[in-house]
Amino acid sequence: MSYISLSLYRFCDPANPVVVTFQDVSAAAYKIKKGIKKTPCLQSQLSNMYGMKLFMKKEFLQYTGSFKERGARYTLIMLTEEQKKAGVVAASAGNHALALSYHGQDLGIPITVVMPVIAPLMKIQSCRNFGATVHIHGANLSESRVHAMKMGNELGLTYINGYDHPHILAGQGTMGLEIVEQVPDLDACIIPIGGGGLIAGTALAIKSLRPNCKIIGVESEKCPSFANAMKAGKPVYTETLSTLADGLAVPTVGVNAFATAKDLIDKIVVVKEETIALTILRLIELEKAVVEGAGATGLAAIVENLLPELSGQRVVVALCGGNIDTTALGRVIERGLAADGRLVRFVVTVSDRPGGIAELTKLMAGLGVSIKDMFHERAWIKSDIFAVQVKVVCETRDADHSKELEMAIKAKYSEYSWGPLH
Repeated sequence: MSYISLSLYRFCDPANPVVVTFQDVSAAAYKIKKGIKKTPCLQSQLSNMYGMKLFMKKEFLQYTGSFKERGARYTLIMLTEEQKKAGVVAASAGNHALALSYHGQDLGIPITVVMPVIAPLMKIQSCRNFGATVHIHGANLSESRVHAMKMGNELGLTYINGYDHPHILAGQGTMGLEIVEQVPDLDACIIPIGGGGLIAGTALAIKSLRPNCKIIGVESEKCPSFANAMKAGKPVYTETLSTLADGLAVPTVGVNAFATAKDLIDKIVVVKEETIALTILRLIELEKAVVEGAGATGLAAIVENLLPELSGQRVVVALCGGNIDTTALGRVIERGLAADGRLVRFVVTVSDRPGGIAELTKLMAGLGVSIKDMFHERAWIKSDIFAVQVKVVCETRDADHSKELEMAIKAKYSEYSWGPLH
């Protein structure tokens, strides 16, 4: 069996999964404490809005912007001297690659990362800035992984699975130790789930110290792979669709992560894409925090009111990453405004005589509505030759303000259609 195959079967064998222990997490905490930030876990201004004492564990404040640094550093430290000298290889579209690149540079270990063509240019360049050798290969992460394994086999590099290596799980669990120290009387902890590494390590740490604390996992509706694994009793393939929470889009959860976490998770919920966008907006406006889709998914479960049983309780939410693609952030904010009822679209038929459109804009101005875009057309109006159809995108204060505008349009115009911006 090849070098890389032996490595994979040793650490990620479905027939013999590794269950990480609390002692593993404790050892990781000791060994990485000099290289990892102890991120704040502060009470949120969103607490009153959602009727519970919310604490945000701000993992996006790690140097490379995500919790991935914890597992990456511990795994690199635990390599043999021979493995450190030869270097490691990994496949990642972003956060795992960034974490390995940064800590590999700090520890003097050569890092090679294989990234798919869909990886953001910003993340690719950041990995290179940290001294990593970057190969762009594969239309998706699965193809990148195959190429990374092949490179490891040919070049004698150690392949590191970003969400299922036992040392990765132990390293991620150190976040749980910090949470218990920072919020000792917590009632629940909400954690996004991708491959399962973060929730496995964190749930192990928290449940070992606070057995009565509820552990709640959250996934996007576009990739509920852990929920499907729980139903099947083992990791199973789940078709992955394009999602704002791209960091959670893992079709098959890790075998070690599943074995470690399955008896520690109290509940798993699945959130809508529009709620993730709205949650990103809430965090920007009220927490002054820029968080990526995957990082915001845990809070999205509260925003979507999927956890009413937590009302009045002390709840920690893991904001696990902040590396949102800057080119996508504007679109995400617009989606969030639409989901919040503050960005609306309507079509109305008005008089095409002088002053017809002016009356419409005067009505909107009188209500304090801001026009974002307006387009009018005449050719397809069949009812009246002296009419024009006007399409408007506008911004309001909130959903009630949007309803007030709709009622005003309805009262003045007989032909109109109303709907959110999609």
